[in-house]
Amino acid sequence: MDTGTIQTSQLMTVRQFSEKHKAFPQSSLRHLIFYSHKNGFNKVIVRIGRRILLDEHMFFEWIDSKRKV
Repeated sequence: MDTGTIQTSQLMTVRQFSEKHKAFPQSSLRHLIFYSHKNGFNKVIVRIGRRILLDEHMFFEWIDSKRKV
């Protein structure tokens, strides 16, 4: 049994995410979503029916994974 801390995820719509994080306009996020099967962005997306939600914590993990060292 893991006794570590549990990371809670903040799920947001594309609009909510874009309003909170001004550096990421809705059009850019929608582009990432459209090509998520190619760019690995699918681990950030939570689909509930037709609604698409973005996991804020996973988004920034995905950004970190794209950094070139």
